[in-house]
Amino acid sequence: MKEEFLELLKSTNREGIDKLIEFIEKTDFFKAPASTKYHGNYEGGLLEHSMKVYELLVQKVQNSPIEINTPAESLILIALLHDICKVNFYKVDYRNAKNEFGEWEKVPYYTIEDTIPYGHGEKSVMMLTEYIKLTSEEKYAIRWHMGFTEPKESYGTLGQAFKKYPVALLVHEADLEATYFFNI
Repeated sequence: MKEEFLELLKSTNREGIDKLIEFIEKTDFFKAPASTKYHGNYEGGLLEHSMKVYELLVQKVQNSPIEINTPAESLILIALLHDICKVNFYKVDYRNAKNEFGEWEKVPYYTIEDTIPYGHGEKSVMMLTEYIKLTSEEKYAIRWHMGFTEPKESYGTLGQAFKKYPVALLVHEADLEATYFFNI
């Protein structure tokens, strides 16, 4: 899956993509979980989640009731990198829990260590723009991929973003489906 991920990124031919890939390979992206306990909370979950979001986003664009003219390279960047903010974000810690025999033992679990407290979607956009230039559509889609899980005070702005760039709504849907239909 790692090789497919990297080949997709390289296929965008975006200026700076090699430097971005270099950065990603120095992080825990390929081993990181997608979350602490909600979905993909296992080693490699972030990679698997990102790949599933890409697969679902491509299907959604192809089957959209309205015409979506987002270039293929943008779909790759949006889907595969929407959660880049999660690199070096989760850490393994230990807690006591009873095993099947009722005995206490230390068990590993994921916890958060946010060294760059800059939000979620906006943090992904910020991190990416240090390496590659994003189109406005890519920025909006990545920034607003959390959709209506954003604070309700943002709903007006979110709705405007979805109208301006419908692919932002589709990536939100793909993200939700990967999470809740596939648990990754």
